[in-house]
Amino acid sequence: MTNVESEIAQGLTKSKILIVDDQQLNISLLEKILSSYYNTTAVSSGEQAIKHCETDTPDLILLDIAMEGINGIETCKRLKSNSDLKDVPVIFITSYVEHEDICWQVGGVDFISKPINAKTVFNRVKVHLTLKLQRDKLLEMVFLDSLTQVYNRRYFDSHLIQTQLSAIREGSDYALIFIDIDHFKQFNDIYGHVVGDKALQNVANCIKDTLKRPCDFVSRYGGEEFAVILPFTDLSGAVLVAQKIVQSVAALNIEHDHSAFDVLTVSAGVATFRSLSGQDEIIKKADEKLYVSKQTGRNKLTF
Repeated sequence: MTNVESEIAQGLTKSKILIVDDQQLNISLLEKILSSYYNTTAVSSGEQAIKHCETDTPDLILLDIAMEGINGIETCKRLKSNSDLKDVPVIFITSYVEHEDICWQVGGVDFISKPINAKTVFNRVKVHLTLKLQRDKLLEMVFLDSLTQVYNRRYFDSHLIQTQLSAIREGSDYALIFIDIDHFKQFNDIYGHVVGDKALQNVANCIKDTLKRPCDFVSRYGGEEFAVILPFTDLSGAVLVAQKIVQSVAALNIEHDHSAFDVLTVSAGVATFRSLSGQDEIIKKADEKLYVSKQTGRNKLTF
């Protein structure tokens, strides 16, 4: 077994499955089939499923079609309209063959007919989870920065476009934070590139730990610079996140003899989409704000 195959096999056991059905009997049956192999969570309505996915992204969704309130078809449409959920595989559960066409149209990857057959459920879930993990691994190899294990600049460009399209469609705001490590060239000169690489990793991990929502995004923008995208976030919310990042990096207490603060610090610039007209403008504005932070003392944010 190759390393990739081993990682996928391990990933299967950690996979999270969301079961959405308004019949407790069906939920109990599906949990009995799957809970010994995967982490299962069950909700009883489309509304609950959408709310759950806002804070905890599943790896696969089993979705009943005929539910009270928002039915399975509409639930799937709403989930797929979220850029952070659009690639989560949805398997529909239905008693009606005529639903098959609409299942494909709204983004379902498969469907399971009632009455539920345990082997069919288990095998189809395993197949689609494996396909998802393979895809995720491929994306990781292409779009992750190998040193810091956050996304790279190529994926940042793509993700920013998707975030902006989502914001336009939903009439919402989003924020962009540029973060730059202060006096990093001097840090490398003093301590060497091995220590410098470790510092980059520590700063990347610190930023990731500060971001709490599944939809929050961080990438290595270039060199010692990072970029954070915060969907559904206004200026005041972004300022709070940026301030916490600046403070948390300083609190790492990484020694830096060339710094006025005696420790490694970062500067940040914040901009929001609502006040601007496009992605080029928000990048320019966040970069300008970062420059102000660097020119007026460092270890601070500007917005």
